Amino acid sequence: MTHAPWGYGKDKGPDRWREAYPFAGGSNQSPVAILTKHVHSDPILLPWFTGYDPGASKTIKNTGKGCRIAFDDTFDRSVLRGGPLPNIYRLRQLLIHWGSTDDKGSEHVVDLQRHAGEIQLVHWCSKYSNYLDACRKNDGAAILAMFLKVGKNPKPEMKRIIEELDAIKTKGKEVPFPNFDPSILFPQNRNYYTYQGSFTTPPCEECVTWLILKEPIIVSEEQMAKFRTLSCNAANEPFSPLEDNWRPLQPLNQRMIRTTCQ
Repeated sequence: MTHAPWGYGKDKGPDRWREAYPFAGGSNQSPVAILTKHVHSDPILLPWFTGYDPGASKTIKNTGKGCRIAFDDTFDRSVLRGGPLPNIYRLRQLLIHWGSTDDKGSEHVVDLQRHAGEIQLVHWCSKYSNYLDACRKNDGAAILAMFLKVGKNPKPEMKRIIEELDAIKTKGKEVPFPNFDPSILFPQNRNYYTYQGSFTTPPCEECVTWLILKEPIIVSEEQMAKFRTLSCNAANEPFSPLEDNWRPLQPLNQRMIRTTCQ
């Protein structure tokens, strides 16, 4: 099965994704703008929980579109549950989006503020037979998202990812990334926004329950600059900075964004 090429530039960029990937033209797409005055406080929304096995972490890769950490998802060894989720969701990958400057990079926007980056932990519902099967169901996936914000006291746990970037400078480079528990990145405050949406990269299937944490992860300017040293081209091609790998905002339409009552 061949996939039509896509990217973030003009020719194959987000405005044209729907030509080859019809889901991208749907009415429940992500990311969206969150306006806190329009968010519905839901008293029945529960806290969320993760049980991540550090041994499930496999590799870190420069995909040419971003940075991806892959996890073993052959059984329920690293899971997300609770919150708005009706089932158990298995961790599959961690994706990172960032900008060419520190004032952009996140995909979601809260009260008109775009952050320097966004980490997305992608999970799929293990009541389905596999990841691809889950992506065909409207409750098939759950993404836990955290903003990256440049500030004074950067989170030390981000170092583990940053220090590996030199090993994956060019598109297609992949190195082992063992013994990593992404829950070390979680902020103290577990409050979140949630809504039904889609993946933010093609095919953009509308099967995602989003949990977007309110409290950002603090990173340094130097750490954000390190992401921009990656190339979206292969080792035998000229360097081209991998940056601005974020999809523009999509219409919210009739969807409701909910939050915990706190």
